[in-house]
Amino acid sequence: MWALIKPSKAMNNFSNNIKLLRKRKGRTQDDVAHALNMIRSTLSGYENEVAKPSVEVLTAFSDYFNVAIDTLIKVELSSLPESQLSQLERGYDVFFKGSKLRVLASTIGTDNEENIELVPEKAKAGYTSGFSDPEYIKVLPTFRLPFLSKEKKYRSFQISGDSMLPIPDGAYITGEYIQNWNNIKTGKPYIILTMDDGIVFKLVENRIHEEGILRLVSLNPLYAPYEIPANQVREVWSFVNFISGEMPKANQPKDELLVSIEELRKEVRAIQTKLEFN
Repeated sequence: MWALIKPSKAMNNFSNNIKLLRKRKGRTQDDVAHALNMIRSTLSGYENEVAKPSVEVLTAFSDYFNVAIDTLIKVELSSLPESQLSQLERGYDVFFKGSKLRVLASTIGTDNEENIELVPEKAKAGYTSGFSDPEYIKVLPTFRLPFLSKEKKYRSFQISGDSMLPIPDGAYITGEYIQNWNNIKTGKPYIILTMDDGIVFKLVENRIHEEGILRLVSLNPLYAPYEIPANQVREVWSFVNFISGEMPKANQPKDELLVSIEELRKEVRAIQTKLEFN
């Protein structure tokens, strides 16, 4: 495990991470030392890179903070945005599930709060390759929606086409970042980033556990559902809201059906009239 990362870097990560997690919990060194059955000076040594932790100590800190050992030594938690730290503290550590950690590139405003990045139609092609590049993400337009939670990560994407009518072509869809794909709920709308199809907005059937796939369904019945392997997916965003300058259209199919029925009735009456005269 230690061979995957330079020991000095691993120690630095571990020291900084346990200090960060302790402070975020509002705990003193005495509090944590007492909970882990060690003296405070020993804990201080770990936080200041003076003492090297044993496997037993790593396990104890992992259990206490509910964070995987791999995360404690491989990931600089201070570099993660607030939304990902909050998910980590709520138990959504993907190292516990044996999958690859997804570190999201994000931007922060001058007030140290996360922005909502906007991916317009003209930027969608570049996003497929630049989604994990902080340099690419920081040049995207940003904005804020004050009614959204500060503990979650959001991004907006401009959609194109009519596959999700009545949400119109050109609308901006805001989504919440989904770290743990097991939390994808069947029948709910999501923005999915795949390397082959780019950004798509669909209703999703979650079959990852059973078949390792997601089944994507359009609201417009003219478009057939299709399946994509989960290993081709790069990001998943849960639909939150949409913004559009276009007014929703009336329910034309229902109106047209009523007109067709009335015309059919007229034709039947005309046939009956002819039969009566014959």
